[in-house]
Amino acid sequence: MVPDDLFASAQDDTEPTGADLNAPLAVRMRPRTLDEVRGQGEVLRPGSPLRRLVEGSANAVAGPMSAIIWGPPGTGKTTLAHLVATAADRDFVQLSAVTAGVKDVRAVMERAATNRSMYGRQTVLFLDEIHRFSKAQQDALLPGVENREVVLVAATTENPSFSVIAPLLSRSILVTLESLTREEVGEVIDAALTDERGLAGGYDLADEAREHLVAIAGGDARRALTSLEASAGVADGDHPFGREVPEAGIPLTLAHVEQAVARAAVRYDRTGDQHYDVASAFIKSMRGSDVDAALHYLARQLEAGEDPRFIARRIVISASEDVGMGDPTALQTAVAAMHAVAQIGMPEARIILAQAVVHNTLAPKSNGAYTGINEAVADVRAGKVQAVPPHLRGSGYTQASDRAKGAVGGAKVEGYVYAHDQPDAVAAQQYLPDDLHAELADRSYYRPTDRGFEARLQERWAWLRGRLRGKG
Repeated sequence: MVPDDLFASAQDDTEPTGADLNAPLAVRMRPRTLDEVRGQGEVLRPGSPLRRLVEGSANAVAGPMSAIIWGPPGTGKTTLAHLVATAADRDFVQLSAVTAGVKDVRAVMERAATNRSMYGRQTVLFLDEIHRFSKAQQDALLPGVENREVVLVAATTENPSFSVIAPLLSRSILVTLESLTREEVGEVIDAALTDERGLAGGYDLADEAREHLVAIAGGDARRALTSLEASAGVADGDHPFGREVPEAGIPLTLAHVEQAVARAAVRYDRTGDQHYDVASAFIKSMRGSDVDAALHYLARQLEAGEDPRFIARRIVISASEDVGMGDPTALQTAVAAMHAVAQIGMPEARIILAQAVVHNTLAPKSNGAYTGINEAVADVRAGKVQAVPPHLRGSGYTQASDRAKGAVGGAKVEGYVYAHDQPDAVAAQQYLPDDLHAELADRSYYRPTDRGFEARLQERWAWLRGRLRGKG
């Protein structure tokens, strides 16, 4: 059986109070009300399922629904579970999927059923890292969730669609949390500096130190508070007790933060010149095939708190602009990386980005597609837009004449040669408008290089030009 002391009233001191200075700063500063929660404005908007659950008003007749909370670390999953427990004087039980088994879950369900039948009290079960539970362990949750004997609040950092069984998902609301913005992380730090539960105004945090704390947090409020607490400890060492504390508080500098987190501040302004300089050097290093330099600038951007999605988009552009048909698979890798980064987030996203960077950087280079489309656009803007040759025109409109109809589904139409009817599937006929057909007999928008995969295209395009233009 689960020990009785696991079942605590939400009104009990299940969390350390501000007076418990031995508790970690992140625990002491855990929000006690929805008003203290930073970020998550969309999922906590008035009337939202999660807000109604926290306020104790969700499905008041049938009983509150369970919730699966999906989000990166430090976004408030545990906090919201405690706020759910606070509503309507519920009992609160917390289990970790790392250490709990089926026996523990069943014991919670039995005790919750007793509490409900004998005392009319609801039990909130907070299950951290539910993605670590096997199917059998998750199955053990179903009866209690189905009968609403417990309000399950399960937290996960992995996509529930792949890590949580369908019957449990269908019986719960799914809440997706987002990483905190830099502004919201800053608000968390500011509150901890002044709140009596936190540092109570005892420190004077320098602006550059605050910026560094925000940057290294990466949208994780817990990491920001842990780093702040460690930095305050370093500052204490430079300001021994017994000396008079300045009225403004003990100075807490960038050097203290760097020493505490063993991580130097990266001189990088995400909105200023450094942002553009480093991003430019990153692209040019991939283009120049220097993989060490490309990884260096990737690391600088990540360590400075750059949005990994921004970096992924730059890699996708480079995969077409600089690699192109030299290695067509580079674009596949870059696009896959962009989607993976959006789903996974930091810090693991750095590995995915690095793979795409290495592929882009070491691939044979070609800007043939890039220069080709630019030259074609320039000609169009210069007015080289004569009529489409009659045999290529569409037939899906009433004004199309019989002589001008093109082939639809391989139909034989006067003037048009269906390519698939030819032995080599190449129909030697005019495709360009008259002016460009003559002009592009001596030049071409697309000029393949002799590097990588494109070397094969160079030979084929020369042969095709000979068929289509009458010359190589």
